[in-house]
Amino acid sequence: MNEILGITDLETIGRLSDIINDKELSEITISNGDNTITIKGRKAVPAPPPMMSMPPFPPMNAPAPAPSPQTQAPAKEENSGNIVKAPLVGTYYRSPSPDKPPFVKIGDKVKKGDVIMIIESMKLMNEVQSEFDGVVERILVSDGDAVEFDQPIMIIK
Repeated sequence: MNEILGITDLETIGRLSDIINDKELSEITISNGDNTITIKGRKAVPAPPPMMSMPPFPPMNAPAPAPSPQTQAPAKEENSGNIVKAPLVGTYYRSPSPDKPPFVKIGDKVKKGDVIMIIESMKLMNEVQSEFDGVVERILVSDGDAVEFDQPIMIIK
């Protein structure tokens, strides 16, 4: 048999197959220069984990826990002004890259059409433009947070 990647016989290929089965691998690839050999096992490649998981629902008959005084939410603040909502599901980024300044900060003036954030969705960076003229009053999420469609992101007055 011809030499393939330094593998000279079927016995060696059989041993590689045994390693795949013993270690429950889906495949093994060996390269040497321009030559490559891939041996695939019977195991399927596991699906990637879901991006976000939903918290489990409490049992139907379980009483709701009473909030402790320290963990009670503050009284709901009035969100007067224009609420900028996430146009898609993804990850919120306040700057174009970690070493660049944020698009906007609290107190910045923005005009309609100014880029105010990026939402990464399915490995695509989507620039989000302001729909309003005004001043950034509040930013409701942190850099790198997962956001849902139509989730309030910031308030512009």
